[in-house]
Amino acid sequence: MRPPTILILLLALTAPGCTRTVDIKKVLTVTDVHTGWYDTGIVNGQNKLVPSISLKLKNEATEPVAGVQLNAIFHRIGEDDGWGEHFVQAVDRNGLPPGQTTQQIVLRSGLGYTGSEPRLDMLRNAQFVDARVDIFGKQCEGTG
Repeated sequence: MRPPTILILLLALTAPGCTRTVDIKKVLTVTDVHTGWYDTGIVNGQNKLVPSISLKLKNEATEPVAGVQLNAIFHRIGEDDGWGEHFVQAVDRNGLPPGQTTQQIVLRSGLGYTGSEPRLDMLRNAQFVDARVDIFGKQCEGTG
C-alpha cells in the first residue's frame, strides 16, 4: 500500500503546573518512521482504510525525559481541515533514559475511506487522496 505523505512537528510546549520541562525538539529524535493505510476491517458492511504512522522517539539528552505526549492531526493532501486525530502518552512519568528509544508508537486517524470494492482497488480509485499528518509534542515532568 502506498504510504501517506507525512510532516512531523515536535514542538516543545509547556503546560500549567509543570515543574520542569525540556525542549523536546532538541532532546528527542524521531526514528523508524513508517506510514501507510491501515485496514480497520469491515465497518457497517464496508471495507475501511485509515491513514497511519508509526515511529519511535530516541532520547539524545544526558538526562531522562518524562511526560511526553504526542497529538497527530491527519489531513487530506490539499485540505487544511483536520481529518481525524490521535493523542497518545509517548513517554510516561517514569521517563526515557538517555540514549534509549521508546517502543513503537502507532498513531491512526479515526477517519478514512470506506467502500465496497476490494482494499487495493480503493487505493487506486480516482477519488482517493493521500494524507499527511502533523505531529505535535508536549512535555511536562511532574506537576506543581
